[in-house]
This record gives sequence, C-alpha cells and structure tokens, in this order.
Amino acid sequence: MTPAATEPGDDAASSPGSGRPARAARKQVLLRLDPAIHDAVARWAADDLRSVNAQIDLLLRRALRDAGRLPRDAAPARRPGRPPRTDG
Repeated sequence: MTPAATEPGDDAASSPGSGRPARAARKQVLLRLDPAIHDAVARWAADDLRSVNAQIDLLLRRALRDAGRLPRDAAPARRPGRPPRTDG
C-alpha cells in the first residue's frame, strides 16, 4: 500500500517564521462502512454540526478513553468550526 497523500494545509511542520509550533501530519485512513452505518453517523454529525470525519474522530477518542487506551501523547481533538484567521 502506498503512503496517503496529504492535503494542502496538512503540512508536517509550520512555515518558517509563522510563530506556530511544528505539528505532526494527520494520518489518513480508508474506512469501509456499511451504508446504513454511514448514514446514521452522517445524521448524528449533522445534528452536532460536525463533519462525518470529525464525528468518527470524536467517537474513536471516546472509545479509546473509555477503554483506558487513549495515548497520553495524543494531540487534543480539534476545536469545532473554522480555524482562527491568521494575518499574513
């Protein structure tokens, strides 16, 4: 399997002089779901004003935390909504 391509803005490090700390690139996963499960997750995500991707991330984090398997070094979940606007 080949490595997943990153999208613009998913750089492994911030641009020089941006004042932001470098962060690891987010991993991409191909996930095959039963259509009924996807529809249920999509409805739930819409109710919570999240994307399906963000909803799945939230559910995985909850499941890992509840099972006592959430890594201590896991980055915090992204905040909902658009990222803050940066001037530059």
